[in-house]
Amino acid sequence: MGDAGGLILPLIFLVALYLLLIRPQQRRQKQHQQLIGSLSVGDDVVTVGGLHGRVVALTDETMDLEVTDDVVMRFQRSSLAKVVRDEILLDEDSE
Repeated sequence: MGDAGGLILPLIFLVALYLLLIRPQQRRQKQHQQLIGSLSVGDDVVTVGGLHGRVVALTDETMDLEVTDDVVMRFQRSSLAKVVRDEILLDEDSE
C-alpha cells in the first residue's frame, strides 16, 4: 500500500502538467494550422516579424506578400501571425 501512495503524487503532477501546459499548446498549434489553411489570395496579414502585407500568391509552403506597390516578398506560411479582418478605420476628418 505504501508503494501505491508514493505513485499518486507523481501521477497527479503529470496530469496537472498535461492540463496546464501540453493541452493548451496543442490547441494553439491546431488553431494556427487552421489559420494557415484558411489563408487565401487578397487577405491582409501580419507576419510573426510584424510585417503587414496583402497575399498575392500562395503555394503549399510559401506566401507572397505585397508590402507596397510593386514590392512583393516571399515568406513561409508558418510565419503567419494573424489575418487582419475588415477593421473599421476611424477617419478624423469626417467629424
